[in-house]
Amino acid sequence: MIYKRIAKMEIKTARLTLLIDPVKKKAFEELCAAQDITPSQVVRQLIRDYMERHGADYATRSLIGTSKPGNPA
Repeated sequence: MIYKRIAKMEIKTARLTLLIDPVKKKAFEELCAAQDITPSQVVRQLIRDYMERHGADYATRSLIGTSKPGNPA
């Protein structure tokens, strides 16, 4: 079943390393803490939003509530 295969793919993670100004990093971490969310959760959401905005397709993309031209959700 494709759902089982996708679920297994979502369990695996990969590391993304980036460089950021220490002052911005501290402010970002404090903002995340104040909102009770981790910096990783915010970055993952930013990446998903960016990919959605640019029409990127990937295997673990949720198909619920999304549609492509010619394919109503």
